[in-house]
Amino acid sequence: QVQLVESGGGLVQAGDSLRLSCLPSGRTVSEFAMGWFRQAPGKGREFVASIQRSSSKISYADSVKGRFTISRDNVKNTVHLQMNSLKPEDTAVYFCAAGSGAVYNLWGQGTQVTVSS
Repeated sequence: QVQLVESGGGLVQAGDSLRLSCLPSGRTVSEFAMGWFRQAPGKGREFVASIQRSSSKISYADSVKGRFTISRDNVKNTVHLQMNSLKPEDTAVYFCAAGSGAVYNLWGQGTQVTVSS
């Protein structure tokens, strides 16, 4: 069974950077559309960024445009989310997801990102 293994979360200060990584164990990342979502305390899960199988289409939430970058490394079988200029409102559990198009049916366990002011 495919599992999405996330890493890279942590506690940082406002303005710092973090890079999240997601690896689909047992499969290759090039098979999937990949996305990142986040859930802040007391809020619902929200879309952050996505990259299609061919990497031809990349999308971002308005709240992270210009600060976050999603990328796919087929050699290392990993998807990254580079997060720059982090803000306290970026504090959330970040989830990696895999699927087809805009339908995600595989989810990681989540990694905590905390940004202090």
